[in-house]
Amino acid sequence: MNKTQHLLEAPIPKLLKELAIPASTGMFFNTMYNVVDTFYAGLISTQAIAALSLSFMIFFLIIGFGYGFSSAITALIGNSFGRKKNHLASIYAHKGISFLIILGILFSIIGFFTAPLLFKILGAEGQYLEICLEYMNIILLGAVFFMTNFSLNAILVSRGDTKTYRNSLIFGFFANLVLNPLFIYGFWVIPGMGIAGIAFATVLIQIINMFYMLYKVLQTKIIHFERLEYYLPNFRVYKAFIKQGTPSSLNMLTMAFGSIILTYFVTHYGYKAVAGYGIGFRVEQLMLLPALGLSTAVLSLVSNNYGAKQFNRVKEIVLLAFKYGFIISTFGITFLYIFGKLIISQFDDDLGVVQYGFDYLLIEVWVFYAYVVLFVCVSTLQAIKQPKMIFYIGIYRQIIAKTLVSYLIVKYFELDYIYLFVGMFFMIYSAAIFAYFYTMYKLKVLCNIRV
Repeated sequence: MNKTQHLLEAPIPKLLKELAIPASTGMFFNTMYNVVDTFYAGLISTQAIAALSLSFMIFFLIIGFGYGFSSAITALIGNSFGRKKNHLASIYAHKGISFLIILGILFSIIGFFTAPLLFKILGAEGQYLEICLEYMNIILLGAVFFMTNFSLNAILVSRGDTKTYRNSLIFGFFANLVLNPLFIYGFWVIPGMGIAGIAFATVLIQIINMFYMLYKVLQTKIIHFERLEYYLPNFRVYKAFIKQGTPSSLNMLTMAFGSIILTYFVTHYGYKAVAGYGIGFRVEQLMLLPALGLSTAVLSLVSNNYGAKQFNRVKEIVLLAFKYGFIISTFGITFLYIFGKLIISQFDDDLGVVQYGFDYLLIEVWVFYAYVVLFVCVSTLQAIKQPKMIFYIGIYRQIIAKTLVSYLIVKYFELDYIYLFVGMFFMIYSAAIFAYFYTMYKLKVLCNIRV
C-alpha cells in the first residue's frame, strides 16, 4: 500500500495515533529547546534573558508566517494527492520550497532595517538594545533556513510523515544542550560569543536539520533536481499559497498581540500576578501539546481524504479528533488539579506567585475542551481550503473580545484577578462554539456531511 492509499484506506483511529503522537512529541522537545535557551541566557545576565524575551516577539512574526504558509502548502499538496493529481502535488511542493525561501530572504532584509526601531519601541536602549541586536541579527540571517524547514515539513506532513520533524526537534534539543555553552563561552578555536552564541547555535541546528529533512523529502520522490525550472517563481501558484496561507499566518500574529494584551491587563494586579500568570501559562501549554499534535494529524488526513472525495472518512476524522481531544483534555484537567500547585512551585517558591499561577490554572484548565474544538476546526478549514474565517475568529478571540472583556473586568468593574480568566473562559468558548458550527456548515455545503 503506497502512502496515499494508506492515508485514504487505513483505519482512522490508527492514523490519528500514528500522526498525532510523533507531532506532539516533537512539539514537547521544541518547547524544551526554548527552556534551554532561557536557562543559558540566565547564566549570561538578566539583560540577556530580557533580550531573549523581547527578541521572541519579533522572531514569532517569522515563525507565524512560516507556520501559516506551511499549513497552506500541506493542504494543497494533500488535496492534490487525494485527487490523484500527483504532478500538481509535485509542482506545489517545488514551488512551496522556493516560495518560503523567498519569504525568508525578505524577512531577513526587512528585519535588518526594522528590528532596531521595533526594539526601541519596546523599550530597549543602550547596552540592552545592543544585546537584543546581537541575538536578532544572527536569527535574521538564518530566517531562510527556518523557512526552508517549514516548506520541507509541509511536504512530509502532506504524506502523513510527522516522525521526521519529531526526530529533527529531538536532535535539536540535545544539540542545543551542547552547542549553547560551546558558542556562548567558546572553546579552543571557537571564540566566546555571549548571547550571539545562542542564536548561532539555533541557526546551525536549523541548517543541520534542513539537510536531514531534505534527504527524507527526496526519498518521497515528490521533489527532485532534474528540472530546476520547477523551483522558479510562478505567480499563479504563489497566489494560491497566499490565498490559502495568509489567514492562518495572520491568525498566528493575532495570538502574539493577544498575549501582549492579556499581559498588559494582568500587570494591574502586580508583578507577582504577572509571574504567576507566566508560569501557569507555560504549564498549561505543555498540557496542550497533545491536542496540537492532533491538529497536525487532522490537517494531513482531512486534506488527503477531502481531495479524494472520501467525505465519510472526513467526517470520521473530525469526530474522532474531537473525541480523542476531549479524552486528552480530561486527563490534563485532572492532572493539573492534583499536581498544578506543586508544578508551579518548582518554578518559584514565593507563595503569592504560586497562588496566582494556580488560580489561573483553576479556571484555564476548563478551557481545554474549547481549545480542542478550535484546533480541530482550524485544521479542518485549512484542509478543505476554506481558511478565510480562521483569521476573523483569531481577531475576535485574541484582540476584540479579549480587549473588551479584560477592560470591563479589570478597569471598569475592578474585579479580582481570578475573574479576568473567568472572562477569558466565556470568550474562548464563544469563539469555539462559533468555529464548530461554521466548520460543520462548511462540511455540509462542500461534502454533504451532517454532524
